[in-house]
Amino acid sequence: MKILVTGGAGYIGSVLIRQLLQKNYKVRVLDILNFGGESLLGILNYPDFEFVKGDLRNDKLLKDVIENIDAVVHLAAIVGDPACAKEPGIARETNLDASINLFNLCVKSRNVKRFIFASTCSNYGKMEGNYYITENSPLNPVSLYAQLKVSFEKYILRSSTRTDFIPTALRFATVYGVSPRMRFDLTVNEFTRDVALGKELTIYGEQFWRPYCHVEDLARSCIIVLESSEKKVNHNVFGVGDSQENYQKKMLAEEILKVVPEARIRYVHKDEDPRDYRVNFSKIKKQLGFNITKIVPDGIKEINSIITNGLLRDPESETYRNI
Repeated sequence: MKILVTGGAGYIGSVLIRQLLQKNYKVRVLDILNFGGESLLGILNYPDFEFVKGDLRNDKLLKDVIENIDAVVHLAAIVGDPACAKEPGIARETNLDASINLFNLCVKSRNVKRFIFASTCSNYGKMEGNYYITENSPLNPVSLYAQLKVSFEKYILRSSTRTDFIPTALRFATVYGVSPRMRFDLTVNEFTRDVALGKELTIYGEQFWRPYCHVEDLARSCIIVLESSEKKVNHNVFGVGDSQENYQKKMLAEEILKVVPEARIRYVHKDEDPRDYRVNFSKIKKQLGFNITKIVPDGIKEINSIITNGLLRDPESETYRNI
């Protein structure tokens, strides 16, 4: 089976393509390389790997890149609230318009049988009351990034497609952990980096909740969907994470202190955060047998290790941000 991974040089994509290759899938990556292609250097010579540099908004390129492809994992996007707010036009063109075009081309192609879309738990926005959100809860996107994810998610889940074309949406929890395309504009990674560098960590709104999931587990969920029966995943949506991995920011700080006891942490009270939610992830566990392999403390140890051992020359470089 040959898999197209859009955004395959990115934070999650560069982990996913390695997992696919290890499982003997053939992999084609489409990526514009806005943040460089160093994450692909270790696999460029793999016989089952192919790289295509290009923009998702290029219609002719999309038609060419899905040739002989059996399944698509669609990760490519302008990722995150700040990046989308900075370039809203490009974000809309990429995250919605081009994504719809790619999806429609896959439906028409006849050879593409699976389409997996990386959505986000940010779609939930702010929960009302003290309960856990599920896939059936109302969506309340409070940023352009989440609004575009919701729009495309609805488009594919409500689509009328040929019977052998199986679309699935995955609502990823907030990601963390080590990746070939490292990022430090993510809460767990950023907090841990700062204390590992000896900086005082300032936390705004320590009481707000968010679910977290390691990058390796988010990548694995895509493969589990690829390998699940059509009936279970067809026009379906799954949150990806673990119900035990919902943390308040203060809880993250407490876990960091277990690894870096000398860390200096300052809290700044904040009463309003547009994103505050806890998620129940039992659906993907019960229906697809998905279980996480790493928890937040594991990610904290990873990040602390790569910083304290000097694996990155300048961990505060803008290279490790999505803006």
